[in-house]
Amino acid sequence: MEITQNAALVVVDVQKGFDESEFWGPRNNPDADGNIASLIATWQDTDRPVVFVRHDSNKPGSPLRTGYEGNDFKEYVEERRGKGRGPELLVTKSVNSAFYGTPDLDDWLKAAGITQVVLAGIQTNMCVETTARMGGNLGYDVVVALDATHTFDLTGPNGWRLKADELARASAVSLHGGGFARVVTTGELVAAASGTPSGTTRSSTRSCMSA
Repeated sequence: MEITQNAALVVVDVQKGFDESEFWGPRNNPDADGNIASLIATWQDTDRPVVFVRHDSNKPGSPLRTGYEGNDFKEYVEERRGKGRGPELLVTKSVNSAFYGTPDLDDWLKAAGITQVVLAGIQTNMCVETTARMGGNLGYDVVVALDATHTFDLTGPNGWRLKADELARASAVSLHGGGFARVVTTGELVAAASGTPSGTTRSSTRSCMSA
């Protein structure tokens, strides 16, 4: 795998409100936060651009609503902001895609000559997948670190309910099989970005399908 020197890491909605399990229900991939942290550190250590995306919900009961502590980035994300020597951007949004936020992500990427986008964050099948699909449609080389994402069980029509692992697999198949993005692991990305053999990376590469 090749990661360009100016590939942008887009960290989607890693906010405290997603830790409120009584609101969201069961989740998958307990290793997600560690893997997200590893990617941020690698991107900053190699002077690559990092985009932090925050969801400012306009729904009164949402744990991500503005003015509520759940809207804040998780501590390990907040403490890394401004620490890299590469370009950095904060995007705020109230919909699923980071490409429909402020400032305009597409404009920023194009102005910087960035053609490759690496995605990590929350939720796999919601804002991460939507951003990946739109990025693919806009012509970016999109890479998704699946084990650096997580999601929650979800109920749909007819009472159909899917586990978080099932939803993550469906997202991976749709994105990768559908040609929107390449779905890879954190270990592969860290190795490619740092120029080290994948067996020597310190990041956790356990499957995001773990319970």
